[in-house]
Amino acid sequence: MIEMQGVYKTYPNGVVALNGLDVTIDQGEFVYIVGHSGAGKSTFTKLIFREEQPSKGKIIVNNKDLSSMKWRHVPMLRRGIGVVYQDFRLLPRMTVYENVAFALEVIEESPKTIRKRVMEVLDSVGLKNKARFIPDELSGGEQQRVAIARAIVNHPGVLIADEPTGNLDPDTSWEIMRILEEINASGTTIIMATHSKEIVNTIKKRVIAMEDGIIVRDEHRGEYGYEI
Repeated sequence: MIEMQGVYKTYPNGVVALNGLDVTIDQGEFVYIVGHSGAGKSTFTKLIFREEQPSKGKIIVNNKDLSSMKWRHVPMLRRGIGVVYQDFRLLPRMTVYENVAFALEVIEESPKTIRKRVMEVLDSVGLKNKARFIPDELSGGEQQRVAIARAIVNHPGVLIADEPTGNLDPDTSWEIMRILEEINASGTTIIMATHSKEIVNTIKKRVIAMEDGIIVRDEHRGEYGYEI
C-alpha cells in the first residue's frame, strides 16, 4: 500500500511541484497518473522510491514511513520497487542478460538464482532469444522490454512506469501495455505516469489527474480528460 498525507514538494528554485496531496493506492492496483507537463506527475512517482523527499507531509510505502526513513534503509526500500523510464536507461556495454542480472548481483543473489530468474523474466517479456545482444542491437520496444525485465526481476511489490511508451510507436506501445497488464495481473501494483490519452481511454484503470501540483480528479476506470 502507498499513502500520501498532506504532501508538499517545493524545489530549491521555488517551483511548487506538489501542493497538499492526500491519496491512497492499494496493493494490486493499476493507476495512471495523468496531466500536462509540469503538473507534478514525475515528482509524485519519485517520492515513492525516495528519489525525492517531500518538503512537508507523510509518505508510507509498504508500511514504511519514508518521511523518517534513514538513508541507509533506502536501498532495502527500493528492492521492493521496480522503476521503468521513458529513456530505458540500460547499460550500453552490457548484454541484455547482464543488464537484467545486474539488479540481482547488487543484492548478492547466488549465480544459480540469477541465471534462473533472469531467463524467466526475459522469457516473460519475449526476449529469451536475445539475451546475448547489447542494447544498440535492439529496437526501442525491445529495449523497453529489457528495462521492464530488469525492473521486475526482484519480484517488486510496486512497479513505477514513468512515460514507458513515450518514445515508442503505437504498435510497440500496445505491446508494452500488454506486458504491464500481465505484471499487474500477477499482483504487482503499477503506477504509470503517461501523456497517452489513447492508452488511458482504451485500457481503463484508475486515473489520478493532476494539475499545478494538486489532484483534480481520482476515479476508477476513468478517462484521460485532457487535451494533449
